[in-house]
Amino acid sequence: MKDMEEKIPRGLWVRLIIYVAVGHVFAAFIYLLFTLGAKGQ
Repeated sequence: MKDMEEKIPRGLWVRLIIYVAVGHVFAAFIYLLFTLGAKGQ
């Protein structure tokens, strides 16, 4: 596992974590919109 961490640059890890976090927030927002929209009908 140590070799794997040394191969991937630190900046890439940070970017990957940010993209995953933003993606989850975006997905949760869309899910919330659909849920509220379904309740409104």
